[in-house]
Amino acid sequence: MPAADALLRVLRRSLGHGADVALRWQTRNGVVAAVGDGPESPAGTVAERLLANQPGNEGPRQVAIVWTAADGARVALAAILSEPMPQVERNEWLDMARALADAYLVAERAQARVKSLEDSERLQQALYEIADLSGSDMDVTEMLERIHQVVAGLMYAENLYIVLYDAVRGTVRFLYFADMRDPYQADPELEIHERELPNSMTIALLKQGEPLFGPSAEIRHRLGVARDIAHGPDSEDWLGVPMRRDDHVCGALVVQSYEQANVYGDEQRALLSYVAQHILTALDRRQARDELERRVEERTYALQLTNRDLQAEIVERQRAERLQRALFRIAELSITSGSLERFYAQIHDVVGELLYARNFYIAIVRDDGGTLEFPYSVDERDPARPTRKLGAGLTEFVIRAGTAMLADSPRLQQLHASGEVKLHGAIPHCWLGVPLLHEGAVVGVIAVQSYSPAINFTRRDQELLTFVAHHISNGLARKRAQDRLVAAHADLEQRVQARTQELAQANADLLEQIGERLRAEQRLTYQARHDALTGLPNRSQLLERLGMAISRARQSASSASFAVLFLDLDRFKLVNDSAGHTAGDHLLVEAGRRIVAAVREDDMVARLGGDEFAIVVDNLDDRPDSGVDNLAVVETLAQRILTLLSQPCWVAGREVFPSASIGIAFWNPRYRNGADLLRDADAAMYRAKASGRDRWAVFDQAMRDQAVRILDLEADLRRAINGDGFIAFYQPIVQLHDGAVVGHEALLRWRHERRGLLLPGEFIGLGEDSGLIEEVDWVMYRRVLQHLAAEPGDSYVSINVSPRHFRATDFADRLLRLADAAGADPSRLRIEITEVALLDDASRAIRMLRTLRDHGVLAQLDDFGTGYSALSYLHRFPVECLKIDRSFVSGLDSGGGHEAVAVVRAIQALAGTLGIYTIGEGIETLAQSQTLSGLGCTRGQGYLYGRPAETPVYEASLG
Repeated sequence: MPAADALLRVLRRSLGHGADVALRWQTRNGVVAAVGDGPESPAGTVAERLLANQPGNEGPRQVAIVWTAADGARVALAAILSEPMPQVERNEWLDMARALADAYLVAERAQARVKSLEDSERLQQALYEIADLSGSDMDVTEMLERIHQVVAGLMYAENLYIVLYDAVRGTVRFLYFADMRDPYQADPELEIHERELPNSMTIALLKQGEPLFGPSAEIRHRLGVARDIAHGPDSEDWLGVPMRRDDHVCGALVVQSYEQANVYGDEQRALLSYVAQHILTALDRRQARDELERRVEERTYALQLTNRDLQAEIVERQRAERLQRALFRIAELSITSGSLERFYAQIHDVVGELLYARNFYIAIVRDDGGTLEFPYSVDERDPARPTRKLGAGLTEFVIRAGTAMLADSPRLQQLHASGEVKLHGAIPHCWLGVPLLHEGAVVGVIAVQSYSPAINFTRRDQELLTFVAHHISNGLARKRAQDRLVAAHADLEQRVQARTQELAQANADLLEQIGERLRAEQRLTYQARHDALTGLPNRSQLLERLGMAISRARQSASSASFAVLFLDLDRFKLVNDSAGHTAGDHLLVEAGRRIVAAVREDDMVARLGGDEFAIVVDNLDDRPDSGVDNLAVVETLAQRILTLLSQPCWVAGREVFPSASIGIAFWNPRYRNGADLLRDADAAMYRAKASGRDRWAVFDQAMRDQAVRILDLEADLRRAINGDGFIAFYQPIVQLHDGAVVGHEALLRWRHERRGLLLPGEFIGLGEDSGLIEEVDWVMYRRVLQHLAAEPGDSYVSINVSPRHFRATDFADRLLRLADAAGADPSRLRIEITEVALLDDASRAIRMLRTLRDHGVLAQLDDFGTGYSALSYLHRFPVECLKIDRSFVSGLDSGGGHEAVAVVRAIQALAGTLGIYTIGEGIETLAQSQTLSGLGCTRGQGYLYGRPAETPVYEASLG
């Protein structure tokens, strides 16, 4: 360690020739780390005794000290001198040595954090490779050989084998076996009963379900089993970890070493346990894929024998599976691809698996909105597509229209002749372009084209590419965000390295820090009362000043008064988001400087945090005969502040015109403390923002009345929870082919004692702010279950369950207990959840949904199609149906109907693949109902069939 050697040289040189110096400290895991002449040096022995709380007698030639570092670690420093040293010099040397040692430890831990980050990245890359291998087309043996190589890249694993265990049958199968000394050849299909391996360490590992490690002879001794030469030669170190599925041991991963130089420690044991579970996941995915392919083949053969006409359905199923794999691959690529160029090339491969894409390009609109670039283009006739200004090309035609375009050669010639389109390069026989949308805006185009009359794209290809393009847009956005994150990590590493170098350079200056304690305490006192960024007084000092002003105002009866201004910068978040936090900090400092320049000398300006400031306007004369209009004084001051703030300033190379909203509250004897004044000034500030920003507002009685009304409404909300104020309204769900009612969706209503019937939008926000919304939900669930118990029949009722309920581990049990207490049949209850609830904690969501399903409560995926995240994982979740979002249903009879039809058809195809049905939401017209039915949707709800009502209707009427 060069830094350690340099530290020792400095310390020894400061003590003179012949001095023995040693440094010892405890790491976070309790291990004693050392810097010195060796474990047997006298100084090292003294330091280790100090760490063990065993101080010895300090002689005239011995100097030692023990202390606790900033991160809590105990540190000991000892030196054996060649000759005695005066006490004053001892103390000075100890202070210097302690400062140098602290700096060395800080640098050492920074390097350890860098190494930990590198190890984490290496492990993450290995897990990505294992995940990729599980989805590859190579056979299992080749896949396991590649996995072996991945594990060997993380630790010594020249000798490795993987075994699967069937606890019910008591058999094992060696899937993979590689050993430099053991000639055993594994047969993955051969099942071996555990009785045939009575002395096997592998069987013992599988039985006990915990990692097994150590020399093989020592392990056998601990297990009490004899050596069996058929099990291979003894190893110097043997490490095996179990693989678990649903808390049951289903296999093991074992590595062993025949050389003393390669042994395994706690780090390798933890690493192998972690990797083993990912290998099991890879095997499960491979097995699931193989099983799916086997079943598809069997089903295909059976269907061919029974009815040739069903081939079309099989082709459609396979197409949906390819689409699903493509979407999953797109999601993977946005995480695993290296550069954007590689990402585009891999997207090309994915699209090529779905349709003809020999000629393919991606066009992106630059941020300036006027330039079109082609970051990726593969074409047999036009090898390069130069960047150009937006014009009248085919690509620009799609960008302007915002919809897909499919055109053959005659249509292209017609568009060119009419002047609508200007063709660039070779004219294709058939061209298909689809817009890339992000947050509703067209950001680019993905296009394929054919120069052969034998290859023509169809409307089906257009629908497919439109659906895929939506997810490519999301993947591209995630990829760009990931690239920015990688760049940020690289910048962080560079800054850590620079900081480490600075610390090394600072060692020479540490002597100057002796005697700085008093000044440091003064700085701490200052920092405790001032904002670190602007140097202004902070909230603590502001409240202290307000307390003094209140005391002075109370003592002077009517002559002394003051006011508080609460200032919030307008659109400050826009500066932070667009220019970065550094630019935002610069704007805050400049704003603080301008506010200070605007106020009077006796006034106080404080920063409360974020973009909020407060000003105490003190020494106002409140006597009736003073002739001073305090309101005019304060309003003039507020206007002066706004005027100064509005002057332009340069932030991150951009000219910014700041503005602010100010709330004013005057002292009144009803205020008990400064916090009450700040609260009312804050309320007035929000009134100023609501009135258009860049202005002030004075807190008045109307604002106080509004605050009282909110408090009253919250009190009413609590009473309604404990009473019967919340009721359920029911909207029918019908079969589209005959209009028969099959169920209802329960919708929350509040029958307020004074305001009448309230919709959720009028009180949900208050419920969330007060933390009462979950109690409201459970009141609603109890009402629905009581209704089910009292209402005989087969129809079901669905309730809406928010993601916050899925974060509670006892939600399923609590809901089932509530149904049991009400005497309701759980099979008549449905829960409606969103994709967000599934993705928040996927494994917990799966367990919860399975528990509910086992008791008859089925799940419906609400608002489907508005998000993407859960699509590639949808097959894992036990859901009964997909509810097509009303935004797609409303478009079925509008101008953009083709796009809506394409999306609904794609959702319907996915539902058919998964074997579940769909419900169309928000059906208001007969045309929408007929279109949905024609696309394969079987059920629907909306005003066409019935509005929500307190009493459920069981016969729908069109209206």
